[in-house]
Amino acid sequence: MHDFDELGVPKGVDRHWRHRMTEMWIRRALEYQERGIDLLLSGQSPLGEVLAAPSAPLLDGIAVCLVDVADPVRRTRLAERDPGRWESPAVDAFLGWAEWHRKHALDPSHRPDVIIDDSWPEMAWRRWTAWNAGDLRWHTQLLDTTYRPVTESVDQVEQWITEQRDALQTGRLPLSHGWAS
Repeated sequence: MHDFDELGVPKGVDRHWRHRMTEMWIRRALEYQERGIDLLLSGQSPLGEVLAAPSAPLLDGIAVCLVDVADPVRRTRLAERDPGRWESPAVDAFLGWAEWHRKHALDPSHRPDVIIDDSWPEMAWRRWTAWNAGDLRWHTQLLDTTYRPVTESVDQVEQWITEQRDALQTGRLPLSHGWAS
């Protein structure tokens, strides 16, 4: 398990940086794949960016889970976790990004410009931009943690991981090897 930002986030990052980092994590996943190890990557990796990364089709399987929380709770957690760190415009930006993630998770046609405009030229957006909501390949598991204790949320993520492994092994994972063909 890795966190997308564990290597640090430089000041003034842009989409190019996030896209290059997504590709770096996919390459790391490919290294693990060669050794028979799964990679669970936490962080801000929307399905559209993962699928568009240059090396994504080389993965044996891709599964995405959005661990979410209601906006008022997110606002409270940010204030409690980092008192005084986030000014209101920054918190509003977090909430806007979270709302976009929720809608993107359900429908690839929801505001793809948010991740595509001014993107890293190596990204292959055409792999999914013609897909619509309901396409079986476009699936993000939504896990709402708003009223759940951490232990229950962890159990749900663990169950989801087990289900995705089983789906890959039995050929039922929609984003398994060959999905980009």
